[in-house]
Amino acid sequence: MSENRTSDARVNPRGKRGAQGARAHALAVLAVRGRALAVALLPAAVAVVLLAGGAMGRLSGGSWDVARLVVTGFAVVVAGVAAVVGAVIARAGPAVSPTVALTEASAPDLHRMVRDLADRLEVPVPSAIALTPDCDSWLEDRSHPAAQSISGGPLGAVRGMRGIRSVRSGRVADAPVLVIGSPFLWWMRVAELRALLAPVIAGTGPSAHPDIAASRRFVRGLDAAVAVSSRAGLGPVRRIAYGFIGWTARLLLRSCRGHAAEMERGVAAAASDRAQAVDYGLRIVAQEQVGLAYAGWDRLLTRVALPAWRMGRWPSRLDAGVVSALTELSRRDRLADGFTSRLGERPACDLLEEPGAIDAATSLLAARLFHGGPADTGPDWSPVDWQQYPEEVVDRKWRTEAARLHRVLDQLGVRRRAEAGPAAEEDPGGPTLARVLDHLAADDTEALAAAVTAEVAREEAAAPAPVPGGILEGEELWDTGAIPLFPLQPPRIGRDLLADHVTAMVCCAAVDTAGAAPGLDWLDGPALLVGGERRADLGGHVMSLVEDGDGEPLQGWLTAVGVRAEKPVRLV
Repeated sequence: MSENRTSDARVNPRGKRGAQGARAHALAVLAVRGRALAVALLPAAVAVVLLAGGAMGRLSGGSWDVARLVVTGFAVVVAGVAAVVGAVIARAGPAVSPTVALTEASAPDLHRMVRDLADRLEVPVPSAIALTPDCDSWLEDRSHPAAQSISGGPLGAVRGMRGIRSVRSGRVADAPVLVIGSPFLWWMRVAELRALLAPVIAGTGPSAHPDIAASRRFVRGLDAAVAVSSRAGLGPVRRIAYGFIGWTARLLLRSCRGHAAEMERGVAAAASDRAQAVDYGLRIVAQEQVGLAYAGWDRLLTRVALPAWRMGRWPSRLDAGVVSALTELSRRDRLADGFTSRLGERPACDLLEEPGAIDAATSLLAARLFHGGPADTGPDWSPVDWQQYPEEVVDRKWRTEAARLHRVLDQLGVRRRAEAGPAAEEDPGGPTLARVLDHLAADDTEALAAAVTAEVAREEAAAPAPVPGGILEGEELWDTGAIPLFPLQPPRIGRDLLADHVTAMVCCAAVDTAGAAPGLDWLDGPALLVGGERRADLGGHVMSLVEDGDGEPLQGWLTAVGVRAEKPVRLV
């Protein structure tokens, strides 16, 4: 308690009020727990009074004996049920965020910076540091035994990578884990990251207060009990039992939800006020970078990573790619103009010993979180470098979609356009762009779009389902034993999907007949390069054909680029 009193003396009155309010609400949460315990013990207390009265000869005979027997039996049942409910709440493992843990050996400078911040703020040092493939940072309590078993974080390392498994490094075991968004380390500068982490690390002070820690454990236990009670596959008896446990946990959660929320607001206010003395001015700049990083990271995942994941490839340098994406965003967006001037300063990833290995680990975790896939690489799930991306992802994507489009045309009975002279009827031409354009010119896009959508659905149904996690080295990652999936985009259907396939066919024809090349745009994903320059106008011309039946713009584009629509193209 002396440490807390010393720390509280350094914060301003608003920070004191936040800390005091947090403790008051923590006591209110604990009061809910106390009232629940009192209700559970009330029948036992009545039974004790009846038993004592009977032993003294004052409450005996007749109805008193019957009441004593009934109340005692009821008290035993209530106490047994309360013990079971309490045991489930206490033992249920709270959800732990999937992370990649950083040992002190893998990031000594980062650990040193965190220790220095904690010393300056006079708060406990986080027990460990971990990375998450997201644009956020927080403290996570993993003091529960079920959480400690995976404190290294799911996917703590890609197989064969050194120094990424978790160790305690002499820190306080009960202190929370500092979770840092991995894009921050590559985009932010060292000084910006320090300023951004200061208020987060300051939160370890309130976390050490016994009342706040106890109330958080109680709320997390209720949350975990609700999750356990919702598990599928339980037998009828267990379903009834867990249903009652879940109902009780939800009732207690409703009773303390308001106080728990106010407690966390007070903790956040106290941590923010405590951290004002550390790089406060630079923190404003860092917060601007958070918004920029989120925008670039979202575009990188949805436009660049997702096409690769769908093909069984996972970009192994997503965090390094976010720098290129954000640099490009800064160049295009006048609101972000000037942010790239910071790139001459030391990047925060310099605080890591092996940035490439850690980037690969977080990239694989991102693939499993947002798309699904096994923990290990294989023929159908392998990494891809950015230098290989255009050839191994973009070109393959185009040719796969173009091949699917021609299969659908075959299924619809659309004849191939004859380009081989008099013997064309006996030796039909190969897959050509002209065949696609001729069919679309007949204004039969609805049937073709429906057929393409159905073909995609059949292929997805036949393919192995994404693996949403699994078990790593015998450790359960969540209480369900799996990492959750967070889909990035809804599936495209109808004319949008048809436009994608027609665009892919045009790109294949441009590469094979006009000397174009597949490329990568950091914000928009697959790109067609003509003469080394990206042609971003193709999509609009294709949509004019698919949506309005107007093929003139696309025909003019093909002529300008030099695409030979009648020439066969190579497909997958």
